[in-house]
Amino acid sequence: MTPAQLRAFAATVRLGSVKAAAADLGVTEAAVSLHIAHLRKELGDKLFTRTAHGLAFTPGGLRLASRAAEMLGLQDQTVLEVQMAGSGRRLLRVAASSLFAEYAAPGLIELFAGRAHDLDVELSVHNPQRFPALLTERAVDVALGPRPATVDDSMSCTHFLNYQMIAVVGAGHPLAARQGAVGVAELREQAWLLGPSAVGRAGIVPSVLRRLAVPEHHQRIFQSHAAAVDEAKHGKGVVLAVTFAVTKDLAGGDLCQLSGPHLPARGSWNLLALGDRESPPVAAELRRFVTTPRATQAMLRGTGVTAGRFRPAIHVTLWS
Repeated sequence: MTPAQLRAFAATVRLGSVKAAAADLGVTEAAVSLHIAHLRKELGDKLFTRTAHGLAFTPGGLRLASRAAEMLGLQDQTVLEVQMAGSGRRLLRVAASSLFAEYAAPGLIELFAGRAHDLDVELSVHNPQRFPALLTERAVDVALGPRPATVDDSMSCTHFLNYQMIAVVGAGHPLAARQGAVGVAELREQAWLLGPSAVGRAGIVPSVLRRLAVPEHHQRIFQSHAAAVDEAKHGKGVVLAVTFAVTKDLAGGDLCQLSGPHLPARGSWNLLALGDRESPPVAAELRRFVTTPRATQAMLRGTGVTAGRFRPAIHVTLWS
């Protein structure tokens, strides 16, 4: 099983045809077909068949598609690490939940990377439930965010920060003048403005939505949590916001906090990594650093910095 064969198969899966895969890879259709034929022979699986509606993949073909993407990603990352090691630099690959990545990661990574001139940090956003798999597959070195439901015994989980989320509305929203608590039924009927962390079942935001039984048709998901908060300032609905990120807006009267059942909600952020023998030394450095007062201050200093204000040594991937 060679990288060229895996790339041919992965491209075929991604694009839905051998012809499209060949065009994407810049090779002939015969070359792609030959690579796939070798995989079929080696694995003893047809992998896929052609139908009137496109390609139909066997269970083994679907499993190979997943593994191929992982192995090719690891190969590319290994090449990058070897090149960086040859140039005297180190690389730390960080996975983060969307909420942590938007509000706390910028300050933390900027401060951590600024301590070493030979360090590059790569940040990517993932569903927290994927953290253990990403670490096991060596796709990342550390993961930052809520603790996944299942953590392997070979991994260490370090709690480093508690945070609180509150429900807020703009000053012009009908609920802004409410003096007492808002009932579950009334909260359930509001338009909820949400960031990417609302997707899936892991994390504090999905948990609150489930507890309140907010119907899906009342949920609007934005590309960032900041965008959802900005929409709430215009009276468009209720938003769940990290308390330290909206302190100034609350003090200035642009936002008003709501009280009600399951509100405010409290969560925690953790650092997940493989054991010291399996992780690069820089991962252990971050694990020690993330619990220091300086790190906490950097994470809580506001809504973070924009990508343009990052040090050149920091590379940000918003989605993966």
